[in-house]
Amino acid sequence: MKIGIVGAGFVGATAAYALVMRGVGREVVLVDKNIPRAQAEADDIYHAVPFAHPLQVSAGDYDKLKGCRVVVIAAGVAQRPNETRLELLARNAAIFSAVIPAILEQTPQAVLVVATNPVDVMTHLAAHYAAAHGLPAERVIGSGTTLDTARFRALLGQHLGVDSQYVHGYVVGEHGDSEVLAWSSVRVGGMHLPDFCALQGITLDAAAKAEIDARVRRAAYHIIAGKGATYYGIGSAIARIVEVILNDERAVLTVCSRMPEVAGVRDVTLALPHLVGGDGVLATLHLPLDAAEQAQLAASAGIIRAAIDALSPSL
Repeated sequence: MKIGIVGAGFVGATAAYALVMRGVGREVVLVDKNIPRAQAEADDIYHAVPFAHPLQVSAGDYDKLKGCRVVVIAAGVAQRPNETRLELLARNAAIFSAVIPAILEQTPQAVLVVATNPVDVMTHLAAHYAAAHGLPAERVIGSGTTLDTARFRALLGQHLGVDSQYVHGYVVGEHGDSEVLAWSSVRVGGMHLPDFCALQGITLDAAAKAEIDARVRRAAYHIIAGKGATYYGIGSAIARIVEVILNDERAVLTVCSRMPEVAGVRDVTLALPHLVGGDGVLATLHLPLDAAEQAQLAASAGIIRAAIDALSPSL
């Protein structure tokens, strides 16, 4: 099972490393316009194989993507000083207009996993360019709020004194400031969150919720301020998404996908709980949000759609 990664920067290379550590697939190929960087990353990661799992790791041009079942897209440019978000989007859109056709020319039926930020808009763009090559939208997914959901579960589990794998809660909407922590649908070991807290004598008041919310919502800002970039968390999230696709696991993940309508907003790409398998997004699970959360989701969808319209209303 062959995996391609386009973009060998911090995120792409860390995703490749996470794939090796998890033992996902059998071969990983790194593609980057900076060929020496891609080759160096591939060599460095391959030297870790004896300590992990028997994968082949190499670098090359787009022709090496032939046969890939999944291609991760981590290509893009960093924001320049004083550059607006829209200007950054326009430059990354130009990159995607070349990258997506180049990938699909080599592996026309691969599932594309987008990691480039802002991931919701970039996934929308990727689906747009992929559609021109006959690839359906469900085979183009973004990392969405997969990492945000993991942060939410980890922090809430820590507060409750419960292993996070038994905390079922989701972050939906934009991967960004307008994301929605769906508190009303959280379950712990199958129990509603308030019932679990009452049973265990745990206080989870508005202040505690606000602190968890801020730590989830502002996590990237905190990490970037301290070390300049985030890559371990998202690299691990990408590896998990790829694993689910390759193994057709039918897992529920908060990836982002292009949707006809969400919360009254037409044709928008954002994160919701999706059933994910070998063909990408298989189904969408619409959470029973309360009125406030539903309004927040509508606002989040509107922000993403406005960014898309600013690029081109025809997208």
